[in-house]
Amino acid sequence: MQQAAKRKKVSLRLAMATEVSQLGPIDPKRARFPCSIVWTPLPFITWLVPFIGHLGICREDGVILDFAGPYFVSVDNFAFGAVTRYIQINGDECYKLIDPEGDMTWDGALRKGIQEYQNRSYNLFTCNCHSFVANNLNRLFYNGHDKWNVVSLATIMFLRGKFVNKQAMVKSFLPFFMVVGLGFVWGGSMFLIGLVAFALALTGWFLIGSYCFRNLVQL
Repeated sequence: MQQAAKRKKVSLRLAMATEVSQLGPIDPKRARFPCSIVWTPLPFITWLVPFIGHLGICREDGVILDFAGPYFVSVDNFAFGAVTRYIQINGDECYKLIDPEGDMTWDGALRKGIQEYQNRSYNLFTCNCHSFVANNLNRLFYNGHDKWNVVSLATIMFLRGKFVNKQAMVKSFLPFFMVVGLGFVWGGSMFLIGLVAFALALTGWFLIGSYCFRNLVQL
């Protein structure tokens, strides 16, 4: 009887994972990205460092959740504009969803993340939108581990993120190239040196906070 019950539970967990992996289509016009990580440029910061932007994570029905300010998780109102890049996640990549001994669901994990971050203050350098998304992915054991952080999320989105359309690609990168071009014309090599120094300092902070002193950048 116990083995039969366990087999039934395993079948249910696999069915739930399959259901998550077979969600409805992406619909950018309605801002619906089921079980996805989504990204949009941050004014000024992305113009200088194009791999840093604003992140959110979506429910099974595609509604976007993002940590948008102190003690505030925005629902269906993505801060800083429309989504330009996304990564849709398969249910079988989240090990907690297929754990035969667990009872985790995608939306259930996100609800816990919302409850936690509604009690957190926002800080661009120590507790930000990337922290919120990483917290949820770690709870789901995405890709078989719970070591997601702001750096790994920025990296995977920059390398694997799909653009919504060509206009989204232009929106993501055109300001950066304009700033670099105008800055070089007006400031020459000194501007480029300053830009590189700023990018290195910002990246270095998050690397140190994520891998050396892990309490600096919260998850």
